[in-house]
Amino acid sequence: MTIYAADLKRMFDEIATAIEADKDRLCRLDGVIGDADHGIAMALGFGAVRDALASLDLSAVEPTALLNGAAKSFLNAVGASSGPLYATAFMRAAAAVKGKGTLTDAELIALFQAMAQGIKDRGKAEPGEKTMIDAWQPAAEAAGAAQAAGKTLSESLAAALAAAESGAEATKDMVATKGRSARLGERSLGHMDPGAASALTVIAAMTKALA
Repeated sequence: MTIYAADLKRMFDEIATAIEADKDRLCRLDGVIGDADHGIAMALGFGAVRDALASLDLSAVEPTALLNGAAKSFLNAVGASSGPLYATAFMRAAAAVKGKGTLTDAELIALFQAMAQGIKDRGKAEPGEKTMIDAWQPAAEAAGAAQAAGKTLSESLAAALAAAESGAEATKDMVATKGRSARLGERSLGHMDPGAASALTVIAAMTKALA
């Protein structure tokens, strides 16, 4: 399968729609262990990306330029913690596909893995700390393993989504040690991390758009 800049734009449109629909739930989750604005921040960020990409000439833009544009617009819209994390994800993705006019299945999986690694590096988070990395890292590992095993792009993304679901669900049994929710200690138990929940929404939208 060949992936064009137009496909990546469609992916961002899909994410923006999915996050907007999920905004209230994400804010409720964040209200338990944060300050109840995570859904609003994510919707602002992806809405800004959608608006910024709308004016691009998709026949003339390479994936790297599109992804760097997404990074810049997300960061401009969201100064809070998720802003730099997702901006870094998109910049890493841009670097991973630099010089490519179109992408192969393997290159798209590399882009996905670069996003997860960017979030991990920027957030200095490890799995088990009740953050979005608990969804992103297993998803990236599952996508890479499926790709290496010769699976199709659809199958690889489906594996990523299943791993993200398990990872997000597992955050309910974790005590937060990173970010604002860390101050709650044991009281954060029993609640899904809002960052992991939104990561799952993002990964599901990516899967829907590209599979």
